Amino acid sequence: MRTHHKSTVLAAAAIAALSLGLTACGGGTDAGAKDAGAASSSQGAEGATDKGTGAAAGTADQTAAKSGSGSAGGSATGGSTAGGGSGSGTKGSTAGSSTGSSTGGKTAAKAPACAYGDIKVTAAKADEVPTEHIVLTATNTSGSACTLLEYPLIAFGPIQTAKDVPAVAKSKPAAPVVLRPGAPAYANVRVALGGVDEDTKVVNSFNVNLFAAGGPAEGSIVVKAPAGGLAVGEAAAKTGYWTEELRNGADEF
Repeated sequence: MRTHHKSTVLAAAAIAALSLGLTACGGGTDAGAKDAGAASSSQGAEGATDKGTGAAAGTADQTAAKSGSGSAGGSATGGSTAGGGSGSGTKGSTAGSSTGSSTGGKTAAKAPACAYGDIKVTAAKADEVPTEHIVLTATNTSGSACTLLEYPLIAFGPIQTAKDVPAVAKSKPAAPVVLRPGAPAYANVRVALGGVDEDTKVVNSFNVNLFAAGGPAEGSIVVKAPAGGLAVGEAAAKTGYWTEELRNGADEF
């Protein structure tokens, strides 16, 4: 009886021990699963965090890239603007060099025609005997530049009745003379041929008129003849154009 009871007790103890072992194993498995799950969750979270960080970094990189592109665009735009400005400056400079050089030309071209009140005219005999030519000198006595147009309109006698003295075409300069204040211009005038039998008259003064843009200007300049007067043969008289200096050939007639 004791033996049977002891065997039963041993058997029960063995079953209990086995149950405890299985329970322990099961618990370990659950813990392991829980640990594995936790680890997996942790890794997932870390992965997600990494992905988030990567995405954020990517976004930041894209933003930076866009910002960089914007900056580059700004630089390019700035460069383009600067280039445009430089081009404009170059044009301005060209305009300015041309508007500077061009402006000087325009200033000269825009100088008004000299009026009789702007000019003093004197006469001197040429170095020859008998006197066949005189040189007229026109000096700008005004305070500003003016343009001396064409040639002197000379009247050796009363303006209303005196014969017009014709101009010599070959004496015409390429452009009208622009006189600065105080500057002179010249015109060579033939007054006679120097012949003994030539029909001449002596004049002690004569009149000179100037040209305006539209033709002869109003107002006469009275010019005093050189000492001793001038023996003028009106049939032979001719005048050259106003020029900055007398020229060989062009002003010889």
